[in-house]
This record gives sequence, structure tokens and C-alpha cells, in this order.
Amino acid sequence: MHNQVADLIEALIQDEHSYESIGKAMAEATPDDVALALESIPLTQRTRAWQNIKQAKRLDILVEMRGESRSLLLKELEESEIEALFADVDAEDLLEIADSLPDKMVDLALNQMDHKQREYYQKGIVYDDNLVGRWMDHELLIASQSIRSAEALRLLKKSTPNYTDMIYLVNRTGRWVGCVKFDQLFKAQGHEAISSLIDEDCPFVLATTELTKAAEQLEKAELSALPVVDEHHILLGRFHTGLALESLRLANETQQMSTAGLNEESDLFAPVKRSAATRGIWLGINLLTAFLASSFIGLFEATLQQVVALAVLMPIVASMGGIAGSQTLTLIVRGLALGQITRSNLKSLLSKELKVGILNGILWAIVIGVVTLWWFENPMLGAVIAMAIIVNILMAAFSGVIIPVVLDKLKIDPALSGSVILTTVTDIAGFVAFLGLGTLFLL
Repeated sequence: MHNQVADLIEALIQDEHSYESIGKAMAEATPDDVALALESIPLTQRTRAWQNIKQAKRLDILVEMRGESRSLLLKELEESEIEALFADVDAEDLLEIADSLPDKMVDLALNQMDHKQREYYQKGIVYDDNLVGRWMDHELLIASQSIRSAEALRLLKKSTPNYTDMIYLVNRTGRWVGCVKFDQLFKAQGHEAISSLIDEDCPFVLATTELTKAAEQLEKAELSALPVVDEHHILLGRFHTGLALESLRLANETQQMSTAGLNEESDLFAPVKRSAATRGIWLGINLLTAFLASSFIGLFEATLQQVVALAVLMPIVASMGGIAGSQTLTLIVRGLALGQITRSNLKSLLSKELKVGILNGILWAIVIGVVTLWWFENPMLGAVIAMAIIVNILMAAFSGVIIPVVLDKLKIDPALSGSVILTTVTDIAGFVAFLGLGTLFLL
């Protein structure tokens, strides 16, 4: 897959004026491959390459692009091109890209939809973009609970959407009453009422459920899809395996990008000013925390002037605490994401991490103390840095557990801001412990 995208990128850049070459390369690629390739080339070449894409494929490719990439491309298109682009858009595609479109374009797309698709859109847009109700699929097999098995089989022969292994049954008001799996339907007699085949344990998912939690429900159910219902049990759509995999992939991308203070919708070739502004905020936050750590070092200026070796060894103390803390932080963030951490097991988890910190702290304190003794030939200096290492690794273990838990309670993404806070805490704790002990025992 990576080779195919790389070849397409090469064609778009090297043969940007060869319509035949680019057209052939795009014809053999899937919409998500083309989207990825377009995002991987500069904006001017991206716009030229877009003109070589057949009109029938443009919307699918646009939907697969990241939000910022999509916005930048649409700004370069004429109004007539945009109108043609949205001529066949359906509710699910529009819901996926609506957040990156101006209101004017959304209205344009809605005006070209039929009544049914417009209704799907209006029902989906009321849900946040991390909820199932926003992304559910509307292609599903629905039947009245009053029909017979023979009628259900005829319905099945007419059309069977992807990720389908059951028929959803509703009553006269559209309320979901249960499902019938295909294997049960195939075994039944034609005259049997389909209601007698209902699987009483058939699970469902509420439209207000978060995507990642719905994906977990689907995995546990061992089904291809789950029916989506509202608070009144009205059947709205379904959440299938394809949507589950996509939501997990996006969640993983979000977490990876957020650790650097970036958005997963960011464009690789976004304008320089925009990229600089986005990253500059994050650099500013780090600068403030660095000044905070430096201010604590300034408290021990007299000590540093008299014992220069302390300044040489300070980075070791800070580094050891930072690494130990990041290990614990990563573990806790993963546990929070999987729902493994609760109030009842938090105390035991903290105790375990502190014990790990003590064990590693003592081990590496001995190693670093011996190396310092050999390097500076000062036993007291070796003892000071050994004690500081133990203190800082213990603080790192404690902070690595508490900081993400507190941030999660405050509804702040611990993967986004946890590492910044943790680094500040371990730096300050390490510097204060090392320089404080140095002042006490070396002066």
C-alpha cells in the first residue's frame, strides 16, 4: 500500500503536466490512496493534479482528505466546480466533511439532496462528531415484526448491504423490537412468523454512545453491525465493522498527533504562517514551563557558583525523572482509554508504581552514584546525586499516575497536556532535590 501511494506521489510531482500519466496512476488507486497522495504534494501541484481527476471520483476523494487539506483545496475551486462536486453528495458524506466546509457550501449541498437524504443529515448533525449518531449507516435491512419468513427471504434477495448478517425488526411506530440472524431465517419454514425467530439477546447501541465505546461493543458482540437507536428506541441506522475500524484508526491518529500539540486534520503542506501559529502556541507553553523550572535553579545560584559539578550533573537527574515519568504516564493514559482505571483500583495502582519507582530508583542511584564518585572523586557528591535520583524517580511515578487521572476528571485530554505538566514537575522536583541536598551537604 505504501509503495502504491509513493508511486502515485512520484507521478503527481514528476509528471504534473502529463495528463495521461497522472490519469492512469489515479485510475488504478483507491480514493483514500489518491487523497493521501494529494496531501503529500505542495498546494500548487495539488490543485493542478485535481483537474486531472474524473468528476465521478472527486467527491469520494474529497471525503477521504483531512479537514485542513479539504478546505485548502476548496478555496482554489470555482463556484461552478463546487456545485458540480456536491451534486450527488449523500447525508453520510456531508456529515463527515461538514465541519471543514463554510455554511454556504453546506447549504449548497443540502439544496441538491433529496428529501430522504436531507432528513438523514438533519438527524445526524445534532450529534457531536465523536458520537455514533453522527456516523451511523442508513443502508440496512428493516422489516415489520408482523411479516412471515418467506417475505423476509424475498426482501433479502432484493438487496443485501455490506456488513449484513441479520434483519432488524420494527413495530408500526418504527421502534426497534429485535433482530433475526440469517442462519435462523434460513432454517425457518416459510409460513413461520418472523417474530418467532427474534434473538432476545441481540445487542444495540444508543446514538449518544461514543464511537470508541461502540466499537468495543461491536467487538464483544461478534457481529458485523449493531442497530443504532435513540432514547425512545426508534431505529435510526446501524454501526458496522467498517465504521468501527475507521473510528479506532482516527482515535489512534488523534492521540499520536495530540502528544505534539497538533491536530490529526492538519495538512502536511499547510501555509507556513498557519503551521507556525499552531506549533508556536505549543512552543510557548513549553517555554513558560522551562522558565518556571529555571526559576527554581536560580534559587541555588550561590551553590552552583561554589560547586560547579552540580551544574554538570543536573541534566542527568532531570532526564532520569522525565523518562521514568513518561513510562508511567503512557501506561496510565492507555488504561484510561481502555476504561481499566477506576476509583477502586487507583490506590493499588499508585502503590504498585511507587514500588517500581523505589526499585528502579535505588538501582540506578547506585549506578549513577558510583560513576559520579569515579568521575569527580567526591564521595559526598556521589551520595547527593544518588539521593536526588531516588527522590525524582519516586516523584515521577507519583505524578505519572495522578496527573493523567486528574486531567481526565477535568475533561482535559491527558495525552495532549500530560507530558508537558509531567516534564515540568519532574524537572522542578529533580533540580530542587539535587541542588537542595547539594547545598545541605556540600557547602
